[in-house]
Amino acid sequence: MGNIRPTPPCDLETGPLKARPPPPPSPHFHPPAPQSWFSWLVPLIFAANIIVFVYTMYYNDCPAHGNKDDCLFHKYLGRFSFQPFKENALLGPSSNTLIKLGGLEKKSVVEGGEGWRLLSCMWLHAGVVHLATNMLSLLFIGIRLEQEFGFVRIGVLYLLAGFGGSLLSALHAKSTVSVGASGALFGLLGAMLSELLTNWTIYANKCAALFSLVIIIGINLAVGFLPGVDNSAHIGGFISGFLLGFILLVRPQFGYVSRRYIPPGYEIKRKPKHKCYQYLYGITALVLLILGYAYGSYELFTGQKMFSLPV
Repeated sequence: MGNIRPTPPCDLETGPLKARPPPPPSPHFHPPAPQSWFSWLVPLIFAANIIVFVYTMYYNDCPAHGNKDDCLFHKYLGRFSFQPFKENALLGPSSNTLIKLGGLEKKSVVEGGEGWRLLSCMWLHAGVVHLATNMLSLLFIGIRLEQEFGFVRIGVLYLLAGFGGSLLSALHAKSTVSVGASGALFGLLGAMLSELLTNWTIYANKCAALFSLVIIIGINLAVGFLPGVDNSAHIGGFISGFLLGFILLVRPQFGYVSRRYIPPGYEIKRKPKHKCYQYLYGITALVLLILGYAYGSYELFTGQKMFSLPV
């Protein structure tokens, strides 16, 4: 007998049934690319620093407080001329002017109760050279960060990092007045480092980005060891910014999709918004930041150490 081929199942209306195609693969949903913020706060900070410096030179009025021939560029600048080079090599006002306008002086902060100087000193600069280097760094670093994270987080980061720099500077203050936005700027650098670490999963060239950033930070910190530079403000601002970055600059982990980007009717397994280590970093950084600010403020205003180690 020959082989009998079985007849395929038949539908009376449509004829023989055909094999069903495999089910389509599960859809993949991707959130839209994040839109960059419009940067307006950093340019505003830039303009404010320029205006404050112009007013500082107007208030200083070098020719009215000494021999006008000793004032630099008196012929062209008039009352905006700079102090003699031997007094201020950065082309700027006198120390007395900086103190009167809010420069950081430990005696005024502690004995005079003028704690506002911890913030006001951020907006003053010792000279044109000092102002130019800080403002170039601000534009180079700050605009990109504001475009990525928005003005609220960067504004809070800038102020708190500057406060941290001023606090450590006051604790290690010498006889000179301390001014400048360097503490806040080093805070932005520190935040860039912690942002890279806490958002590690979203970066492609992780090691290259980390290496280049560490080199930039190392060079800037090394400059702080030059004579006449207040490295305490740099270190305090950097540490504050580094801790703040874990709190303020956290991004969703790679592959996270918000529910609002999934059409109704679809049920897919979604990744959690953040990794566990991101929460751990943030909580630890917040505790350390609060303790650091509290301990530094207590030691500065009381002159006593909160904790004394047994000898």
